Amino acid sequence: MKEEVTLSRVKITETSLRDGHQSLMATRLTTAEILPIVEKMDRAGYYSLEVWGGATFDSAIRFLNEDPWERLREIRKRAKNTKLQMLLRGQNLLGYRHYADDIVDKFVEKSIKNGIDIIRIFDALNDVRNIRCASESTKKYGGHSQLAICYTISPVHTIEYYKNLALEMQNMGADSIAIKDMAGILLPYRAYELVSELKKVINVPIEVHTHNTAGLGAMTNLKSIEAGIDIVDTAISPLSGGTSQPTTESLVRTLEGTEYDTGINLGLLKEIAEYFKPIRKKYLDKGTLNPQALCTEPNIVEYQLPGGMLSNMLSQLKAQKAENKYEDVLKEIPEVRADLGYPPLVTPMSQMVGTQAVFNVLTGERYKMIPKEIKDYVRGMYGKSPVPISEEMKKKIIGDEEVFNGRPADLLDNEYNEIKKEVNKALSLVQLEGFEKRNTTQLSGGQRQRVAIARAIVNKPSVLLLDEPTNHLDVHHQLHLLGVLRDSGRTIIATIHDLDLAMSYFDQVVVLHQGGMLCAGHPQTVLIPDNLRKVFDVQALIAQLPEATNPHLIIDSL
Repeated sequence: MKEEVTLSRVKITETSLRDGHQSLMATRLTTAEILPIVEKMDRAGYYSLEVWGGATFDSAIRFLNEDPWERLREIRKRAKNTKLQMLLRGQNLLGYRHYADDIVDKFVEKSIKNGIDIIRIFDALNDVRNIRCASESTKKYGGHSQLAICYTISPVHTIEYYKNLALEMQNMGADSIAIKDMAGILLPYRAYELVSELKKVINVPIEVHTHNTAGLGAMTNLKSIEAGIDIVDTAISPLSGGTSQPTTESLVRTLEGTEYDTGINLGLLKEIAEYFKPIRKKYLDKGTLNPQALCTEPNIVEYQLPGGMLSNMLSQLKAQKAENKYEDVLKEIPEVRADLGYPPLVTPMSQMVGTQAVFNVLTGERYKMIPKEIKDYVRGMYGKSPVPISEEMKKKIIGDEEVFNGRPADLLDNEYNEIKKEVNKALSLVQLEGFEKRNTTQLSGGQRQRVAIARAIVNKPSVLLLDEPTNHLDVHHQLHLLGVLRDSGRTIIATIHDLDLAMSYFDQVVVLHQGGMLCAGHPQTVLIPDNLRKVFDVQALIAQLPEATNPHLIIDSL
């Protein structure tokens, strides 16, 4: 009897270190906030900790000025007993486009090498052609390949559809299968039916992942458990609820003493929750955690937008001073989704559909503005849509262009070696040769600045927008970097407070003063003593030195 109880225990994946804060506050937890609690979480008895992937990689680089690889390594050092899990967007990896197979393979290899045990792999369209490469690489490097069904509701997404999809994933070698209910729309009794039917046809463990956006999450988890689910995703209480996952402590307490008892230490869960409470308060006070993300929205079953996208969409509308359009955008989302063949609303499709809905509402005309990503989707560059897109909609979005029906990655040549060459070239341009394998924590402020410039250059943009590009650089590197940018053949738009550098390296200058534009034009006509006196209250002299190509400013305070 004891053995039977052990076998029927429900395992818990804790999501607070990834999806919990991604869904509530756009992935803003810092590594410094995460690391102190990892060892205690490691002792609690979780099956796994979801710590990486999704938006964590992008947010660490773009907003937190952190190295996402270093975050993973540091968590691994502290989590010695619990599996570490990540979310991977199939052929998209952690981005929004398809990468060549060799890039997918290398990324998976590095993820496992740096500490990941379980990789949850999904494709936004449930197109298994787009997850095969990542799954094979995961198994090749000794990882656990968990293939995810993106759950959605449409005329085509039936129980039979999901059973066939799960069987196909199992036949591909999945070590487990996840039901990924990214929008929190899996109704409890529907979950019971789905899990029961899946259990009839597959023999690998099944995990359920849902959100509490519509207030359904805890009930969905419980009915899934009754149907025989093996693993359930939850989040510790301060980072649970709303657009996040249902609460860990509540489920553990509910199952305590039953045949499903998780065995997780409730005392440690309490301590973990207490640790995160002041952190949650800090982000609430800052406005990063929008209280609306904690609210229950039953109508989300209609809109089907995932929690992470909801929080990001709120931020976008706030930035445009259009928060009053929130409900209009929510109503537009299912309309856009139907137009596009009922794609599941998960990254990147959720962002794409959400952005198109925002454009439709803010412009007052549907499809007046169409993002490039939507056009590429209709062209077949993301895979096969669940339902064929109407000819009328194709015409509106891509005109008479031909639609590609194959695996998108088949159009891509291997690119790892070429990218490596481009990276080395970019590092050479900013005089950082030999720094390729240097940890970012070992770089000075000036070196990090030059790495950031190199990262921008390697993407080959036609326009570079730079905010104080010479900050933290010594004189030599200031002059060298601006020279490289000037000679790069691309348009450079920069804010810069070094007026002498502005005069020497830029073709046009705009001088701002008291919230408006004072003057604009060639540096020698704009950076003149009278203008500088008005703006900075300094005495300036323009001098042409015999050895210098350009005039220079000599400035002294009045």
